[in-house]
Amino acid sequence: MSRSWVDAILAAGVVPASHVPEASVGRVDLEEFTGADPVEDPELRVRSLVGAPALAPPSVGFLDGIEQWRVVGYAGVTPIVRAHVAAAIRLREGDRRLRTVAENADELAITRLDRLPDAVRGALAGTGVRVVEIPADDAGQPARALPAARLEVQKARAALERRLAERRLARLGSDEWLVVDGVLSDSPALSAHPRAVGVVKSHGAEYFEGPELERALTLPVLHRTSVFRPKRRGARREIYSWYLRLWPWEGNDLLYGLLRVEARAHPGTVALAPRISAWLVGERAPLATPDRRWDRLLYPIYDVESYLRARAPRDLLPAPGSRLPRTGT
Repeated sequence: MSRSWVDAILAAGVVPASHVPEASVGRVDLEEFTGADPVEDPELRVRSLVGAPALAPPSVGFLDGIEQWRVVGYAGVTPIVRAHVAAAIRLREGDRRLRTVAENADELAITRLDRLPDAVRGALAGTGVRVVEIPADDAGQPARALPAARLEVQKARAALERRLAERRLARLGSDEWLVVDGVLSDSPALSAHPRAVGVVKSHGAEYFEGPELERALTLPVLHRTSVFRPKRRGARREIYSWYLRLWPWEGNDLLYGLLRVEARAHPGTVALAPRISAWLVGERAPLATPDRRWDRLLYPIYDVESYLRARAPRDLLPAPGSRLPRTGT
């Protein structure tokens, strides 16, 4: 579909724009304090991985997704956003090479239809592009409309990743694991599967306070916390979780090299937590550079992102030049 629907709305009178908002760099996970229940220890403890044998699955799939979006035009003050979301699973087997076994992508227009002129609504309908609407309360002010559009992009990406992961679960071999970039608890199938692992790089959700929070955030390198059960929020499913430090944080930042791991809520998860942790530490290499999140980004996940970005629309990337007006001189 590419730019065909954008050309149609511009022909219908939309004022063109070309702007990637600062907020479009990735997902956020900001939540209030939710709390957690102890599972492995009576309270959160620090456990060393020294001497822990690493789990070595002969077959592992790694899933991640990307989102790209930009404002392509305005109808009055109502923005119209073009978004691209994509997800893929790359499988690693005995030869250690990653190959794509599943992928999907979607393009969508994000706006508020009742704020658009009839001609623009008709142009959108005629192209067949999927239109996602922002809430009416956010549509009147661009300062609110763009964050609302970003949230819809994130929802579309998460839904695409979830569908791809759940379809893959039905095809997993008896010795195959699936590592998901993000939470498992949004999916009943993922959160209950014995060989699914979620790797969370963002730490907006808060599960501890006081001394337990300090233990979690000052975790030494090559250590993990004991396993805990995050208290359920809304429709999220029950899972077990623990923190894992990939690189030393001293001299950097408290969150440097810090992951939170999710797996199914089952006694077997507690028994496997040391081996899963040692396995994930091994996935640090090779380094996921030049990505600025390399300290928390497992290399196979970085590989999936690189694969998807190489196939994404180039016109959705931020323009390298200045946004100063052209003077003609």
